[in-house]
Amino acid sequence: RMILAVPKNKIKALKEIFKKEDVEATVIGEFTNTKRLVLRYQERVVCDLDMDFLHDGLPRIVRKAHWQKTRHKEPRFPQPKDLTPYLLKVLSSWNICSKEWIIRQYDHEVQGGSVIKPLVGVNNDGPSDAAVARPILDSKKGIAVSNGINPRYGELDPYWMAASCVDEALRQIIAVGGNLKEVALLDNFCWGDTDQPKQLGNLVRAAHGCYDIAKNYGTPFISGKDSLHNEYIVGKKRVSIPGTLLISAIGVLDDVTKTVTMDFKEPGNFIYVIGDTYDELGGSHYYALYGAAGNYIPRVNAKHGRKLMDKLSYAIQGGLVKACHDCSEGGIGVAIAEMAFAGDYGAQIYLNKVPFRLRYLRGGSRRDDYVLFSESNTRFIVEVKEENANRFEKLMKGIAVGLIGRVQYRKDLTIYGLGRKTVARTTLSELKESWQKPLRW
Repeated sequence: RMILAVPKNKIKALKEIFKKEDVEATVIGEFTNTKRLVLRYQERVVCDLDMDFLHDGLPRIVRKAHWQKTRHKEPRFPQPKDLTPYLLKVLSSWNICSKEWIIRQYDHEVQGGSVIKPLVGVNNDGPSDAAVARPILDSKKGIAVSNGINPRYGELDPYWMAASCVDEALRQIIAVGGNLKEVALLDNFCWGDTDQPKQLGNLVRAAHGCYDIAKNYGTPFISGKDSLHNEYIVGKKRVSIPGTLLISAIGVLDDVTKTVTMDFKEPGNFIYVIGDTYDELGGSHYYALYGAAGNYIPRVNAKHGRKLMDKLSYAIQGGLVKACHDCSEGGIGVAIAEMAFAGDYGAQIYLNKVPFRLRYLRGGSRRDDYVLFSESNTRFIVEVKEENANRFEKLMKGIAVGLIGRVQYRKDLTIYGLGRKTVARTTLSELKESWQKPLRW
């Protein structure tokens, strides 16, 4: 059900549209200048309230909110010599692994207008960044829909969790060929009992993150919902769900024929990473393998992010990009693995070409595992034909860009570390099996 406010001279046209779509629409009232809310049931007045009383007659509820940054023990462990088993384990984590069992239960076709579906690649089983549909079949315009979510970050700082969710949803619009000119956001807060000061404090901090990042990106929130008080008591113990925020983004695409998918397309093509990688392992799936949370959660620089996304969008629209995938949970390692097994082409990757900066771990050193599994925001893996490389690099001037490898015919992924020694090597079938197996029900 929905309530619409419609000018009187538009009511007839609106009702004709609803009738055509076999949807019931009824006029139930009108706005007046009486400043009173009057409700009638069968001509009998059942409510007559002054609008001032309706809005301001009752005192507002005042609640206490408290947020305090939680410090976790920063994990200390030597860098593994072989990162292959760690990459496979991260691909198998519940938040990263294939959700095909669930996705296949839904219809992926929208009246013949689906352009990019939830699963893509040569076998239509790779994870698409966003879905794209063409509502009007004789028009090239389309809409892209994406999501961003990461409750693990909320355990460290709800503000940066919210910022990361917004950034992720926007990245995925860009990754399929969209732009930020016409993008709107929706929020969905799922939280514990907000009568508790700590829970409410976390919620308020997350809301501030939504506001700040969306405002800096110039992407308004147009709607949203919440589901609060998600907790129960077992014995004498209160159990609350993790504070979770889902951000959905919807964007208008000017030309759906210029969209791209995330699967590798052709051997010999260059592979770039776009955006800076930092030692931001807090809340990462790599740290989770060690049972650790860490402290240094990925942050968002929306001003820089806007510039990066605008440039990449222009490159995609110009036909310079063959494939694009955003880096999120699992970092560069997961993104490249997904592109490889979705396209059924292997790759050689050189981590020493990744733009990497130490921001938090003072006195630390550059480590292969940090570069591979950092979950820094506003990053993409991009496939570009060699003949278009110079044009692409010139277009991306002023943005951190690293030429990190090539697509290859061989059905394996080889990753060379900062010292140019092999730190991970495995077949596409093993990567894909690790990703698909956990939820193959």
